[in-house]
Amino acid sequence: MTLLPFAVTVWLFLVGLYGVATSRNTIHLVSCLFVAQSSTYVLLLSIGYRKGGTAPIVDKLPSGAPLVDPVVQSLALTDIVVGATVSALILICALQAHKKGGTLDPRRETPMRG
Repeated sequence: MTLLPFAVTVWLFLVGLYGVATSRNTIHLVSCLFVAQSSTYVLLLSIGYRKGGTAPIVDKLPSGAPLVDPVVQSLALTDIVVGATVSALILICALQAHKKGGTLDPRRETPMRG
């Protein structure tokens, strides 16, 4: 196990977090949030990676062959779907806020009232 995937994970998270903290455009903010979330993909895939491992289709493999963990792969796929959904919802909110307030700068937007 190498430390490179974990270093990439931390780097992606920090780059995304920096972008979220310094963003002056809501669409840029959502993009940076997606970058920060992509660090979780790298983390999950690096946890489930096994050198020389193959897909866990056991009926075609000899016994004792190294397999990758399918749970971590399914968690990564779930993470991707949830991330895309959340990004789409935030972009819809940004579009509605732009229609209402005329700006995409989160600092100039008026507070939302229910």
